Amino acid sequence: MPIAGLRLTELTTEHIADFAAHRQAQGLEIASVNSSLQVLRRALNLAIEWGVIPTAPKVKLLRGAKHRERVITADEEGRYLASASEPLASVATVLLDTGMRPEECFRLRWEYISFSSGKHGMLLVTHGKTAAARRFLPLSPRVRTLLEQRWSEAGKPSEGWIWPAQTESSHIEPFTVKKQHTKAIRLSGVRPFVLYTLRHTFLTRLGESGCDPWTLARIAGHSSIEISKRYVHPSGDAVLSALARMPQASERPRLEVDESRKLTQ
Repeated sequence: MPIAGLRLTELTTEHIADFAAHRQAQGLEIASVNSSLQVLRRALNLAIEWGVIPTAPKVKLLRGAKHRERVITADEEGRYLASASEPLASVATVLLDTGMRPEECFRLRWEYISFSSGKHGMLLVTHGKTAAARRFLPLSPRVRTLLEQRWSEAGKPSEGWIWPAQTESSHIEPFTVKKQHTKAIRLSGVRPFVLYTLRHTFLTRLGESGCDPWTLARIAGHSSIEISKRYVHPSGDAVLSALARMPQASERPRLEVDESRKLTQ
């Protein structure tokens, strides 16, 4: 393997590119190579977070991967949640009702939750891929219920991780819920999906509800409106409804013209 034996401080973008080329030469699909690169990127980011290395080379994913976006149905959602154990069931519910990225949900802390704001409460996302990821999100009734219950069971703390775990980060990570997810998929009989699918499902449902791309981008924490446009596909009825809300010509304010400034022919 091209990067085997190298220290983290010795790793360069050239080494990473060689690694990707080596994986492709082994006959792997681009999506599979990108999965390996994402693991490497995560490892490097954790090394920086834990103070092992000061900086890390940029890990660029390969282009040309086939997007296999999946949206789970309401029936699949119910079967999956009924089969999932804790804390996965609660995490999955939060993802389905907020559209957060899994890693954003894993990093939630009690000081980021307000049960007194908004209609059912609010949460603050502080970490994400870009600056746009920092955002406030409203709590749905069922998310508020499960968070309040978890908060009470934890002794109503004023701070700390919502999903604590015995990991280096002290909160749950993808690998800590992987077995629970695999088991929930098997017990529910739902066609396999990854946790990120729950975010995609929420955003797809949001787009289908008539949400405009600008609002959707703010909710999703997208850095570009172009990403959000993928989820917005106005139906014919939605277009007609939008036109119906426009004021008719007779209702629009008329332009007052100063007769003294009219041009003469």
